[in-house]
Amino acid sequence: MKNTELLHYLSKFPAISPEERETIAGLIPVHTFRKGSILLRAGEVCTACYFILKGCIREYMLVDDEEKTTAFFTEEQAVVVFSSYNDQVPSDRFLSCVEDSTVMVGEFSREQAMYQQFPALEAITRKIVEQDYDKTRESFAAFITSSPEERYLHLLKTRPELAQRVPQHQLASYLGITPESLSRIRKRIATKRYAP
Repeated sequence: MKNTELLHYLSKFPAISPEERETIAGLIPVHTFRKGSILLRAGEVCTACYFILKGCIREYMLVDDEEKTTAFFTEEQAVVVFSSYNDQVPSDRFLSCVEDSTVMVGEFSREQAMYQQFPALEAITRKIVEQDYDKTRESFAAFITSSPEERYLHLLKTRPELAQRVPQHQLASYLGITPESLSRIRKRIATKRYAP
């Protein structure tokens, strides 16, 4: 079965020919994981990277036995714990599916062989990683300089779908606040919005 989602995505990069797209799409496996599936546990070495075609994956850490959400990934986003994947050392975080998720699965052991076969793919991957890194830095800078309400408003502006797709306690953890604080912020925003 052809990986139409991957073919469509690769068509955005003219450096990859239509023939190469077909070959690449045939080489990269696509899997569907059920909601709640753990893709990586802290202490395990990250041997796979994921590219989401459909769904949502959460990255989190355990701090004093409490889950601290560090990221959410949705459609057309790459998911990997770089420090573990690149250096093949144990991960300090978890990856789990917030929704049923269909993802492309890249394996560390096969990555270099694919890059040798398709040099343009390596350049594209590097560009995607650099863009993700820049976005992460911007998000972190905004996070540490914002109030909790400003963080939530920023999320509504930049990633509004998360407010509907993610459980409130996970969203609150991502924003660095308690679920009760998030509930108060939502009520305050709703009151302002509907005030005469």
